[in-house]
Amino acid sequence: MSVARRMWALFEPLHAVAYFAPQSAAAFEEVGLTGFWRRYFAGRAAALGPVGPGPVTAAFFGFAPAMVSKALPGVWSRISPPAAVAARTAGATAALTDLFTGLPTTAVEAAADVLTEAARAADMPGRVLAAAHADLPWPEDPAGRLWHAATILREHRGDGHVAALLTAGIDGCESLAWRAALDGGRLREVTQPARGWTDDEWRAATDRLEERGWVAADGAATGKGRDAYDWVEQLTDQLAAGPWDKLGDEAARLLEPLADRAWRVVPDDNPIPLRRERFSG
Repeated sequence: MSVARRMWALFEPLHAVAYFAPQSAAAFEEVGLTGFWRRYFAGRAAALGPVGPGPVTAAFFGFAPAMVSKALPGVWSRISPPAAVAARTAGATAALTDLFTGLPTTAVEAAADVLTEAARAADMPGRVLAAAHADLPWPEDPAGRLWHAATILREHRGDGHVAALLTAGIDGCESLAWRAALDGGRLREVTQPARGWTDDEWRAATDRLEERGWVAADGAATGKGRDAYDWVEQLTDQLAAGPWDKLGDEAARLLEPLADRAWRVVPDDNPIPLRRERFSG
């Protein structure tokens, strides 16, 4: 496993508490915003300002335009972008603080320091979501700073992954259908409705993958498709490697016990979908 992939397995769950921890939902509910996807789109898009569906569909990449349009721009009549940033940060900070109960304060501070160093070292050209989050104020609390750094790094990797997919000639729906084919189709029942794609759109994406020889007639990924996917993942790792050139081993040692606790609030079946076993290879 590359250093970049190893670090992704550690900072992704730290970031993900913003979606799954009860403290995160409560922080939004306190300011009047309910519903998982309202929180998701408002919280993640807020760094871009009061944007409409076009930029968010482009930046988030894997969501159907119709689904994004259900949330944006309407959600900004319920909560302003600054209020969404504040609620998201407060909820994630509270969640990590509770999850880290019993750990030495110095351990959290050291992990926050090294992840902050990595986030500040990340290159931003072409990384719109990462750059937008990097421009937000840094929390002073160590747990909040850790979460903010993890979020910048998560979006930095995500922006690079989108670039890798585009380089491979893959669109948003195709990327999900491709991943589902690699997983034997099991992810489709979660991913397709969660990302808002219709049966016709999903079928058309699968047909395009079949035309390329990446998916077989039975819906399973071909050897060619697996090789292409491995290439995309390797390019994604390469594009995400910069912050870890000097920090990988030390950062991993500090983050492992914290990431393990963060995984506790990520349900096995979740609508992202985020699954721990994805990081094992």
